Amino acid sequence: MLKEFRDFILKGNVLDLAIAVVLAAAFGAVVVAFTDGILMPLIAAIIGKPNFDALVFHLNGTPVYYGKFLTALVNLLIIGGALFLVVKGVNRARHPKKATAEPPPETDHDLLAQIRDELKRRAIFDGRYADATD
Repeated sequence: MLKEFRDFILKGNVLDLAIAVVLAAAFGAVVVAFTDGILMPLIAAIIGKPNFDALVFHLNGTPVYYGKFLTALVNLLIIGGALFLVVKGVNRARHPKKATAEPPPETDHDLLAQIRDELKRRAIFDGRYADATD
């Protein structure tokens, strides 16, 4: 049973998941530090409140701390935006855009040939000309 457990733990998917969880926790700490240390003071300079956590209203004598929700919402938006940029960058690195060659501009001769071919095609499908196949 220990061998099966060791094989399970050492599978690539489990290790990748464990690494992702650890990195997510570290990334979350960075986002909280950015939010608390940089973003919220900037917002406080504009709005006048030093921290959203202190925002509260009372409902029948019970405090409702909606500021904590606002802080969590700002953190969510920052994390979502950062992860979007990371995923977009990884996708761009994995699948770089291929340079598309511009087709050469069509000449009058090419356009006239296309018109001729279309007229021949229509004449064949309409059944008007039996000799329009050449």
